[in-house]
Amino acid sequence: MNSFSNSRRWVSLYGAAVLAVIALATLMPADWVPRPGLHWLLEHFISYFALTVIVLIAWPRPVPVAAVLMVLAGVLEALQGATVDRTPDVLSALSGAAAVLAAARLFWAITRLRGNTASRA
Repeated sequence: MNSFSNSRRWVSLYGAAVLAVIALATLMPADWVPRPGLHWLLEHFISYFALTVIVLIAWPRPVPVAAVLMVLAGVLEALQGATVDRTPDVLSALSGAAAVLAAARLFWAITRLRGNTASRA
């Protein structure tokens, strides 16, 4: 096994861990969720942006990754309606989806620029 596939496996594990943390923070009681002191929309944006970047490093397919993670942001927010002390919020879902879209677009642009630079050399 080469080191590239081994490192991809580790990045995939990190992505799964970040996804698990986001899902747990979304569905656990509100009092248990650690808050860094940022605005809740910014917290959503940062967490989904980081998740998207990690997933794209492991699986560099921006369009399908963005599609799945944007739906996931909405589904996880909707599942908050099943909890006792939390309510789903459209702005939170949109903040997560916007972060996914921004990260996927940035990743796509960077890989496109790297590909054009490599072909010129």
